Amino acid sequence: MTFEETLGARVAAALKRVDPGLEVQPLEPLLGGHSGLTYRVPTSNGPVVVKAVPEGQRPVGRHDMVRQARIMQALAPTDVPVPEILVVDETETAWFAMEFVTGESLEPVLDNPEVEPGLAAARMRRAAEILPALHDVPLDKIPVDGPALSPADELQRWSRTMAAVPPELVPGAADLEARLAASVPDAVAPTLVHGDYRLGNIISTGLDPAAVIDWEIWSTGDPRVELGWLLVFADGSNFPGVGREVPGLPSEDELVGLYGRPLPDLAWFNALGRFKMAAIMGHNLRRHREGRHVDPDQERLPDTIITLIRTGRDRLG
Repeated sequence: MTFEETLGARVAAALKRVDPGLEVQPLEPLLGGHSGLTYRVPTSNGPVVVKAVPEGQRPVGRHDMVRQARIMQALAPTDVPVPEILVVDETETAWFAMEFVTGESLEPVLDNPEVEPGLAAARMRRAAEILPALHDVPLDKIPVDGPALSPADELQRWSRTMAAVPPELVPGAADLEARLAASVPDAVAPTLVHGDYRLGNIISTGLDPAAVIDWEIWSTGDPRVELGWLLVFADGSNFPGVGREVPGLPSEDELVGLYGRPLPDLAWFNALGRFKMAAIMGHNLRRHREGRHVDPDQERLPDTIITLIRTGRDRLG
């Protein structure tokens, strides 16, 4: 049997232990994510989603399926909308099954199909409004498994990613990194941090968020990290050649106002978000040019990388 067939048999057996009369169909790959393998599994009670550690990979970092499942289980009784976890299998190769949440998880300035501008703006406002619920989750109610990340820790985290990218692919990154390092703000009280909070990771039904997904890099840390990252996606001009400008999206000031809490030094976190995105895109471009993951679309990234680094420097003055 192939890896996929073996995994499918394990999934079917586990789901039938929960519901003995259930009919389970073979796995159907879902493309687009990078946090392990993702499948849609049709059943007689409707589809479920399965996420699994890739064959041959260690269950660490973004491939740690059990860690992802545990945070969503912990959030189930809170005001943070998450999919219901149905089964967690910690044996090698680890996987979990969760409910299939119907809706759209589209980044208006990047993804296709395009989102109608008025709906895109309304969803972005709602994302800012509900973010405090995530940051209000008591830390003693979640499976904290490491120290809280300070702003300096976050910078070091993405500096390591950037350091693996040839400098010619990320011109100006060293200067932006130096400016960030020279002005690291003091940390505030730590909260739960999703790590990639944006509309592309929020399944929406119409206007309202039905589920926050993709918890592979969650941590405890500085809540301003989330706002700085969300603001990167509020302006399509950050992504020339890659994305689009969507008329009517809320301004940075409006989104911060909707969050509704004082956020000192937010410009630094806005610049950090741009540095982070430039590092991720530079990493992807390097892998493409080295032939490790060939994708001609990666050749559209250089203008966006340059823009993110330039506007990051602008945010720091």
